[in-house]
Amino acid sequence: MKAIEELLRNAGISPIAGVDEAGRGPCAGPLVVAAVILKDPNDPKLAEVRDSKEVSESKREILFDVIMDIAESVSVIIVPPSEIDERGVHAANLDGMRRAVKGLQIEPAYVLTDGYAIEGLAIPNVAVWKGDQVVTAISAASIIAKVTRDRMMIELDKTYPQYGFAKHKGYITAVHTKALAEHGPCIEHRKSFSNIAALLQ
Repeated sequence: MKAIEELLRNAGISPIAGVDEAGRGPCAGPLVVAAVILKDPNDPKLAEVRDSKEVSESKREILFDVIMDIAESVSVIIVPPSEIDERGVHAANLDGMRRAVKGLQIEPAYVLTDGYAIEGLAIPNVAVWKGDQVVTAISAASIIAKVTRDRMMIELDKTYPQYGFAKHKGYITAVHTKALAEHGPCIEHRKSFSNIAALLQ
């Protein structure tokens, strides 16, 4: 168990929710926010849980099932490109975090997030520097969000195979940029992002 989780639990503050997102940076696809409450962050089954970016895709899939199986509560919010365009990615992310916490079946006593404190949340919360690397519950939320989003992008690839979503997951790559130049953007692209906006002028 990581230090801040241990300090809170030792102070009798429980349950603790970890919150993280996947998909802030891509120019296509949704933003996915997850909130996770773990019964015991020290559970040996969670030993390999860390920031999703540090874990291979195949390992993330395994850990996803482990987390879903032993977590006390998991909440996932899908923020579509249209909402990101309307509100901006930061505002959409903060609202998604609030909704993810409120969607938990158990109300947490404290919420730990990666990067940003959740403004407007009645429950005490704090942003932890590199939280997805140092707080087990945030790492778990990172994996849930990442795997959920990757699965969605693989499904979108079946509808829009010309863009290669299954490979780059909506991030700006040479292949994606070339496909956009050839086919133009689709409804899953974020029109507020500069590279997509330039194609619509």
